[in-house]
Amino acid sequence: MTRFSLFAAAVSTVAIASGAQAQERTQFQYWYGLTGQLGEVVQKQCDLFNASQDKYEAVCSGQGGYDAAEQNTIAAYRAEQHPTVVQIYDAGTVNFMLSGAIYPANKFAEEHGIDVDWDAYFPGIANYYATSTGDMWSFPYNSSTAVLYWNKDEWAKIGKDKAPATWAEFAADLKALKEAGVECGFAFDFDTWMNLEQFSAMNGLPIATLDNGYGGLGAEVVFHQTAFVDHMKNFKDWMDAGYAKIQTSQVGKNLIQAFADGSCASTTSSIANHGVVKSTQAEGMNWDVAMLPVLEEGKRTNSLVGGASLWVMDGKSDEEYEAAAAFLKYVTAADTGEKYIAENTGYIPVTTDGFELLKSEGFYDREEIAGREVAIESLTASDVTPLSRGIRLGNFTSIRAEVRAELEAAFTGQKDIETALNDAADRSNQILRRYEQTYRGADLP
Repeated sequence: MTRFSLFAAAVSTVAIASGAQAQERTQFQYWYGLTGQLGEVVQKQCDLFNASQDKYEAVCSGQGGYDAAEQNTIAAYRAEQHPTVVQIYDAGTVNFMLSGAIYPANKFAEEHGIDVDWDAYFPGIANYYATSTGDMWSFPYNSSTAVLYWNKDEWAKIGKDKAPATWAEFAADLKALKEAGVECGFAFDFDTWMNLEQFSAMNGLPIATLDNGYGGLGAEVVFHQTAFVDHMKNFKDWMDAGYAKIQTSQVGKNLIQAFADGSCASTTSSIANHGVVKSTQAEGMNWDVAMLPVLEEGKRTNSLVGGASLWVMDGKSDEEYEAAAAFLKYVTAADTGEKYIAENTGYIPVTTDGFELLKSEGFYDREEIAGREVAIESLTASDVTPLSRGIRLGNFTSIRAEVRAELEAAFTGQKDIETALNDAADRSNQILRRYEQTYRGADLP
C-alpha cells in the first residue's frame, strides 16, 4: 500500500468516527505539521473553534512533521484528496507559490468576507510570505525567530550582567567563562536556520544571488563566499579550544536540554522554545534571552521569521470554503488566534494588533513570559532589506540538508570548513538548476 493510500485510510477513519456531526455541520479538512505539545495546541484550537459554533466543523489532522505535511498535501492534491487548508513551513513557500494548486489568501479573504488588515502584519513576517508585489498568498500563523539563551549566573562569574552584543564580544566571553571554570560556554549544532540563515540576514549578507532568490529562479547560492565561512571557522575554533560543545540528540541531548539543565551556559535557538526552557530548567537557574550577536555593533538588520503559514488549497467546494473562511477568521483573530497561540506556546503574535492586545493584558509582564518580546525587537530591528526579507530558493529543504550534512562533516573532522561549504554550495546550485528546469518558463509571483 502506498504512503498516500495509508493516509487516505486514516482520513476515512476520522470521517466515520465523526458520525452524526457530519450530517449537521459543513466539514472541511485542515492538515497541520506541528507535532508533540505544539501539535496538541493546534488540535485544541480546532476543538475550541468547533465548540464556538454549530454550523461548521474543522476536521484537523496532524501529519507528523512539516516535511510530511508538505509531501502528503502534494500527493493528496494529485489524487484529488487534498485538504482545504494546510499548514506549510517557511521553507515550502516557493514550492506552493509555483504549484498552481493554491487559492491565494488575499483573494480568498476578499471573496469570502474575511476582513484582514494585511498592513498589520509585522514586516519581517509579511515580507517572507508575500509575492514580489506584496500580495499575501498565505495566512501567517505560528511565527518565531532566533534568540540567544544565556545563563546570567554564569556570566556573573566574569563580572558581566549583559548579553554580548557582537560575536567578537561573545568569543571573548567564552574564553573568560572557560577560565572561570565554566565547562561549556556555548552549545551549538548544525542547524542552518540558526547558523546560516539568521546570521546572514542579521548581518546583511547574501545567501544567494538575485536577492536570495526573490528575483527569479536563476539564483545561485553564495554563502560559501561570505563572512559565514569565517563565522563557522570561529565555531570550530571555540569547539577545539573547549569553549563550546556540539549538542544534538545523537550525542546525548539537544541544545535546549543542554541549556535548560545548566550543562552549557548559552545556546542559540528559536523563541518558540522559551516555554520549554522555563518548564524544564534546573531549579534556581537564572537565565534570559537576548537578540543574537552581530558582526558589528550598530549595524544590525532584522532577523528572519520562522514557523509556518496557512494555505488554502484550490479545487474545493463552495461549502468547504465557507467553513474554512469561518475557521481562518477564528485562528487569525487577535484574541482567538494570536493570543491563544502566544499563551500556549513560545510563538509570537504575527500582527501589531495581536502584540498590543497581549501587552495591554500584561502578558509580557508575567515572570514566566519575560523576555519573549525580544523576538519582536529582533524581527523589527531595522527596515526589511532585500537580504533580510527572506529566502526564496526552490527545494530549499534539500539545500538546508546539504549544508547541514557538510557542517557536520566539518565539525567532526572529516573536512575543513572551506571545503565543506564549497561542496555544499556546489550541490545546492545543482538543486537550484534542476528546480529551474522543472519550472522552466515560470516566473516567481
